[in-house]
Amino acid sequence: MELLTPELGLFVWTLVAFLVVFFILRKFAWGPILKSLSERETGIAESIAAADRVRKEMAQMQNENEKLMMQAREERSAMLKEAKDTRDKIVSEAKDAAKAEANKIIADAQQQIQHQKMAALTEVKNEIGNLAVAVAEKVLRRQLAGEGAQNDYASILAEEVNLN
Repeated sequence: MELLTPELGLFVWTLVAFLVVFFILRKFAWGPILKSLSERETGIAESIAAADRVRKEMAQMQNENEKLMMQAREERSAMLKEAKDTRDKIVSEAKDAAKAEANKIIADAQQQIQHQKMAALTEVKNEIGNLAVAVAEKVLRRQLAGEGAQNDYASILAEEVNLN
């Protein structure tokens, strides 16, 4: 049983050694240990706070990116609409210009056709007149082949001129 019950001297010396080691450790070791633990705790807290700030900043940046993307989509839609309107306007102006040019060409062509038609009619009338004169000349030459017929015709003409 002696092993289970320590002697009083051993107990006292053990207690004194424990207290000496305790005070030495408290004076020299516990301060730096507690200081390093406190620094580590502060570093961890700062890291957690920084991570929270970064997470909030990332969420804010993501929201800003979404807003920018939405704005870019709206601008793209506006630009596409503007381009379509411009295209439609240009096509419409081109059609109008083409119609005006076509109408001008058609009017010029009709005027030229009318002018050529009038020239052709004048030429046909002149040709008909020349043919009529030629036919009349041939008819009169046959009828007035003799000298007596010529004298009779001349006197008829002279009477008509005197009456006028």
